[in-house]
Amino acid sequence: MRFVLYSQSVQSRRRSLSGRDRAYEGIRQRIVNLTLPPGIALSEQELGDALDVSRTPVREAIVLLAREGLLQVVPRIGTFVARVDPEQVAEAQFLREAVELASLASLAEPLDEAVLALMRQNLVEQEAADDDAARFFPLDEAFHQHLMSLAGHEASWHMVLTAKSHLDRARLLGLSTFHETVHERIAEHRAIFEEITDGRLGEATDALRVHLRHVFEDIEGVRALHPEMFVSDPGAQPMRRAVAVWR
Repeated sequence: MRFVLYSQSVQSRRRSLSGRDRAYEGIRQRIVNLTLPPGIALSEQELGDALDVSRTPVREAIVLLAREGLLQVVPRIGTFVARVDPEQVAEAQFLREAVELASLASLAEPLDEAVLALMRQNLVEQEAADDDAARFFPLDEAFHQHLMSLAGHEASWHMVLTAKSHLDRARLLGLSTFHETVHERIAEHRAIFEEITDGRLGEATDALRVHLRHVFEDIEGVRALHPEMFVSDPGAQPMRRAVAVWR
């Protein structure tokens, strides 16, 4: 499975970054969007070639990503994309749920019509994505960002983004494995939007809470099919496997 979820604005910003920052963002993006899947072995040389940086920035980026828990560096064996850890996913989900529900609770009339228009257009684009997880995922992200913006807390959304990389990998695994879940999530988005615009804030809050917690069901379903992508023994060390080849 392969996902490429770049935007022109992100790409243009990267051209102005330092070599280390460009390597960090490039590798991190590929880990989160599953271009580099859980458990795969990495090559510093190939990473540098793909990102057009030398091996030194790549090594510095690897250190940072290992601190985030997205990479596992095993001395004398190699560097690997960390497997999905359900405990880390649960922590990120706890943070996201707390922030989004608190933001929703602070909604006040009148609702911002410009943001509502963006949300309506977003829902149309979600429907057009059909069951394509790669197309749906950034629209899903935008919908929740709009929710935060509607309550005047868009800045908090950007803080949540930095903390939910483990959660995003789990979400993408679920969406790409069980295609019907895309349609279910779209229906949930539409219901939440309608409840908000109808003034049924309590119902919208309950629906949002259930919506955000679906990731736990997805994890169990994906783990049953692909246990190799998940942490099973925290003390185990990966074995050297074929090096990732990617562009």
